[in-house]
Amino acid sequence: MTISHQASLQQLAPFRMEPWYDPRVWGFNDLRPWYDHVAVHEPIGEVWLTGDNSLVGTGPHAGKCLCDVFSEAQESLLGPAVPSPESPLLIKVLFAREKLSVQVHPDDRMAQKYGFPRGKTECWYALAAEPHAAVALGLKQGASLEQVKEGIAAGTLEASLNAVPVAAGDMIFVDAGTVHAIWPGPILLETQQNCDLTYRMYDYGRPRELHVEKSLEATRLVTCAGKVAPTALADRTILIDTEYFRVERIPIAGSRSSAERPGSDEPAPSLAYLFAAAGSARITGEGFEPVELPTRGIVAVPALSPAFEVEDLGGLDLIRITPSWPQQAA
Repeated sequence: MTISHQASLQQLAPFRMEPWYDPRVWGFNDLRPWYDHVAVHEPIGEVWLTGDNSLVGTGPHAGKCLCDVFSEAQESLLGPAVPSPESPLLIKVLFAREKLSVQVHPDDRMAQKYGFPRGKTECWYALAAEPHAAVALGLKQGASLEQVKEGIAAGTLEASLNAVPVAAGDMIFVDAGTVHAIWPGPILLETQQNCDLTYRMYDYGRPRELHVEKSLEATRLVTCAGKVAPTALADRTILIDTEYFRVERIPIAGSRSSAERPGSDEPAPSLAYLFAAAGSARITGEGFEPVELPTRGIVAVPALSPAFEVEDLGGLDLIRITPSWPQQAA
């Protein structure tokens, strides 16, 4: 990048995103106390925090869809070294009143085979969990695709799935190709590639489309899915670090400036999302209005953000989520 190009890049202050409530047959009508939202018609299963059509709530781009902001301010958001102008991550909070379908997501190669830009690797961070909460994660050792196909037809597919107990604070990795299902009990913060491509294998008799052949094509009999142990560092705790995203807990003792935020000494600045898993915060800095971060809200911090400070307004449990790019995309 030339000196003149570098000088022309514009800073973009942190901004809050508005939640978007996505109806799902397996969701809840009343999301309180997690969100002050009661469904009028269909139950809500997912609260999208960074979807392409999610609206910006504060700052100069308030009222715009997030995808439009990425198109208009790519380098301010992502930094000059990132090749794609698209939003890299989709972040949601999931509320399952009933079992989700048994499903699988394609990897990048399969998604691109069928005309989509990317596949879907994801992770789940358990914000809360009822006693005996669990998810289905991967196939049992020795299971074959033929057994899976027979289980779909007979309605016995669950017998081939690994049941993994979930407690609050657990981080679970779900790489593309993993057969999985979310069961009632946990409330999950989901971080994923910005793709909502899902192939349903089995849906417990609900009248929704199945994608049996493509789900079998996408399935990997053995994957890397499973619980991930946290890595405690002096200034943060890394919950997961993969080729597509990193999720961390950031301690805020009263307040913390961006100059001392984790990763501020890295050579290339990065987009980050700050999510309040509990409590609330205020983000302040010169040249922009204070940005409130409510409980279960999210603020985007552009790569070329001006200096700022995060103030704990009480009980803050701050999660920072940053995108990564596979080596071949660099």
